[in-house]
Amino acid sequence: MNSSSLAIWLDAARPKTLPLAVASIVCGSAVAGWQGSFSALIAGLALLTALLLQILSNLANDYGDAVKGTDNKHRLGPQRAIQSGMVTPSAMRNAMILNTILTITSGLSLIFIACNNLQDMFGFMLLGLMAIAASIAYTVGNKPYGYRGLGDLSVLMFFGWLGVAGTYYLQAGQIDSIIMLPATACGLLSVGVLNINNLRDIDNDRACGKLTLAVRMGPDWGRKYHLFLLAGSVVCLALFAALELHSPFGWLFVLSAPLLFKHGKQVLQSADGAALRPMMATMVKCALLTNLLFAAGVVLAAT
Repeated sequence: MNSSSLAIWLDAARPKTLPLAVASIVCGSAVAGWQGSFSALIAGLALLTALLLQILSNLANDYGDAVKGTDNKHRLGPQRAIQSGMVTPSAMRNAMILNTILTITSGLSLIFIACNNLQDMFGFMLLGLMAIAASIAYTVGNKPYGYRGLGDLSVLMFFGWLGVAGTYYLQAGQIDSIIMLPATACGLLSVGVLNINNLRDIDNDRACGKLTLAVRMGPDWGRKYHLFLLAGSVVCLALFAALELHSPFGWLFVLSAPLLFKHGKQVLQSADGAALRPMMATMVKCALLTNLLFAAGVVLAAT
């Protein structure tokens, strides 16, 4: 593979979206560390598995939308690999197969190292298979759930509840219901990234029959929904800080509030999809910064 081919595949993996996977593992690991259960090896394998899952989702999304004709000249987002003609559909399918094999290998390694009983092993194997299936079925297949408005729920589940709570459980060996507060916050911020994507391309998606939640709600309610996602994440983190941390460090995440407020205001006032185009990167930064500040606060609160 020459350098140009490598650049094409790196772009197809959409590295700018990968901080979302990093955020969920960092949050879950920080809370595990706060409970005195942090494991660098488990956290590292969880991070590798999460990154591979997200890359698989990105490749599958590229393939599915290209095959269905949703990636066309009317789409406002950056041009994708198959859409640009730089990668053929068959090459993308092969890349998805290779990525799936790598994901399974990483996931099984994580499970065998982290789990101490067969029940946990089989449980996480099932969750892993569900995550792989969800990564692919978002846009691939005869009835992709991303075309039926279920993408937001999937992101909340896998980038929030499973990503954060699952990482915590693999290190702590138990689950505490309070972990669902930061897990939900992390998931809502990730949904915010998807919502910006869907609001940006709402007209083209509607024309192509891709009935995302933004298409179903319409642009006005889609923008209000975005504010709910941002506010909901802050409320969840505030509740966790107030109920569990009892330390000023637990409120470090509020330092990202001005950025969240500014971003939310820009989204609410945006006139059309073109105005939302630069806000995708901003939303990713908002999500990563908020989660990293929260994780840092949890670690400092434990010292």
